[in-house]
This record gives sequence, C-alpha cells and structure tokens, in this order.
Amino acid sequence: MIQNKHSANYIKNNKDVIKGEIGWKSPSNLAIIKYWGKYGDQFPQNASFSFTLSKSLSETQVEWEFGNQGLEVFFEGKKNDAFAKRLIKVVNRLEREIPILKDLSLVVKSQNTFPHSAGIASSASALSAFALCLCSIENYYLNQFDKNELLQKASHCSRLGSGSAARSVYGDWVEWGENSFDSKFSNEYATKLDGIHPNFNSIRDSILIISAEEKSVSSSVGHKLMEGNPYSAVRFKQANDRISELISSLKTGDWEQFGFIAESEALTLHSLMMSSVSSYILMRPNSITAIEKIRDFRESSKIPVYFSLDAGPNLHILYPENVEKEVRDFINEELKPLCHDGRIIHDEIGKGPVNFKKI
Repeated sequence: MIQNKHSANYIKNNKDVIKGEIGWKSPSNLAIIKYWGKYGDQFPQNASFSFTLSKSLSETQVEWEFGNQGLEVFFEGKKNDAFAKRLIKVVNRLEREIPILKDLSLVVKSQNTFPHSAGIASSASALSAFALCLCSIENYYLNQFDKNELLQKASHCSRLGSGSAARSVYGDWVEWGENSFDSKFSNEYATKLDGIHPNFNSIRDSILIISAEEKSVSSSVGHKLMEGNPYSAVRFKQANDRISELISSLKTGDWEQFGFIAESEALTLHSLMMSSVSSYILMRPNSITAIEKIRDFRESSKIPVYFSLDAGPNLHILYPENVEKEVRDFINEELKPLCHDGRIIHDEIGKGPVNFKKI
C-alpha cells in the first residue's frame, strides 16, 4: 500500500497559493494480456501487460481551491453530470490516499483525442490523468515524493478509479498484477518493464474505428459478470501463465509468438463476454470481416501484422515500424471502407503522460 510520508494534517498557509490549476495529458494503453475480472479493492484476478499509446490520450485540467468540498466536471467543453458522478466516487475513494481532497473544491475539464466509451480504454487515459493531477496538487503542498514515487502513487490511485488506468501512468511496456514469474510486480500499482527488444520499442498500432458509439455493456459490468462465468478460473490461470511467454517474446524480438498471444488474448476476451451468464457481443460484423482480411493479408504477404481488441468493436492493428508503408497501404485499400466514416487512428507506442500545465 502506498503511504503518505507525513501527517495528513495539511497546513493551508504553508504556501501562498490557496488555489491554482494543474494539467496532465495521459494516454490510453492497449493490453496484450487482458485484465478481465477483479476482486476486493479493485485488485485484478489476473496479471495484465500493455503498451502505452502516443496519440490516443485524455487532456485533463483541474482547477482547485481550498474551501468547501465540491466537484464540477466538463467533458469536451460541456458540463457532464454522468462523468461527474463517476469522479465523485473516485474522489471519495481517494480521500484516504490523498486527505487534502477533503478540503478542496475542484473543477475538472477533460477532453479526448478518440471516441470515449467505445472500447479504446478511455477510462484508462481519463482517470490516470485525473489521478496525476490530484497527486501533483498534494505533492505541491507536502513535497513528499520524488518523480518515481509520485508516478507510483498516481498508478495506485489510478487503479482505484479504473484498473487499466494504473498502467497508463507509465510509458512503453507496463505490467500490472502479481504473478509467479517475477515478485517485483504488484496488485497495488503497475510497473514499467525495461530490456525490451528494439523490434517492439517502435511498435505501430493503427486503430480501426468500426463504431464510435458508446458500447452497450460497460467494462465495469463486464468485470462483474466474470464472477459467474464458468470459465473464469481457467482464464485467470491462462493469463498468468502467458505473462512469461509474452515477456520472452518482447525481450527476444519474436513477432510470431507475440502476434499469436495478442490475437488469442483478444478473442479470449470476447469469448468470455459471450460465455457470461448474461451474454453479450461487442464485436460488429465489420470487426469479423476486418479480422479475416488481416489474416489473409498476413498469409499472402508474410508481413508480421496482427490484431488486438479491447472491450469493444474497434480493432488495433499491430505491426513493426519497418513495414509501415505496406501495412498502411493495405489498411487504406481493404480496411478503411469497414470503418465508421472511414476513421482510423494511426498510433504507436508512447512515452507516457505529460504535465502540460504546472502549478
């Protein structure tokens, strides 16, 4: 558990600033090993592994002031009561981690570079950006954490809002969750993995926006449904066993093994949705058509191009930087017509959040 180093009794006059503004840009991430199912205080039933994106991000500014506690939320320029209700729950949970929240009124302004609630981990980017803002405000007054400690606490606090958000606090390749492979990994916060082969340090991810609509079943509900899923125990073991296989492929540069794991994990995730007691399907016909076209193209071209899916219909197409032209030509010719308004986000691995507005 992340602990405050100093007393929770904040001295309001220890700084001249009693109000201010902070801003963080935080990216989404794509889990290759999927986290699906949780227990207790937002702990994962299985370890997960992701890479952080570069262009698919949330930009969040928080205006704060000492005084009566309150929260007002604007999303993409409009007051958003639904988002506010979620952030109120997050703030209530975080009061034990960041006691200063009991004395602050907050105005949150957030916007995304990609469709929210469509299965591109918008909760990961939004809630990690929000947690980074709150932890930065606290650290301004107490000055208790160095940069690495601040990120670790922000990862822990992000997890309490959205599990996958814990991974978005770091750039590059990130693991979250205890497993038998390495004791340094934790359920409390995510950990960045170093020593990645150059083949995967510049991985490309072209996201096909098959549908921009809000998905019919939220990820929170999907996690809950794992409690009654007849395949849950086998799934949790499978995911944990695959962590070592994925790390091996990332360190040796093995695209074939990596691609097999990525596609299998994506389809396993959606099969778990379909096998829930209250079953549901988030893929769309064009999702299936795109998968078939990607596999046909890989077979005929021998180019290492693979797909992944988050909890939604939109496909992530994964490939090395050195085949970018060939893959993008294929995407434009064969896959763009399958997308909503022809929309594709050409993204890549990123270096993590940016503090674009400092106190």
